[in-house]
Amino acid sequence: VQLQASGGGLVQPGESLRLSCAASGLTFSSYTMGWFRQAPGKERELVAAINRRSSNTEYADSIKGRFTISRDNAKNTLYLQMNSLKPEDTAVYYCAAKLGSQVVTDPRNYNYWGQGTLVTVSS
Repeated sequence: VQLQASGGGLVQPGESLRLSCAASGLTFSSYTMGWFRQAPGKERELVAAINRRSSNTEYADSIKGRFTISRDNAKNTLYLQMNSLKPEDTAVYYCAAKLGSQVVTDPRNYNYWGQGTLVTVSS
């Protein structure tokens, strides 16, 4: 199983980024998918998660209204559209896969992880 995250970079506050996560080696449509992030010195936290059919999503309070999670099961790809970025959004962002349809926030419930992509928001 491979989860390849991409799209990170250095942006200024208020700008946007779109992260992608290309999945292979698994039946993508059978997995709930999530984006997590980890800032230096902090624990890994859920940013957003989406169930298999995109009928249920979960967002962290800190990013509600600014970020949108989506997926394309035909392309085996997960997305995270991040708008109005803030310096506190700076972190390594990871995509993760959890077998089944239940959306959960605990990273320990996720079976597979990507390598992470760094997002830096700074002026």
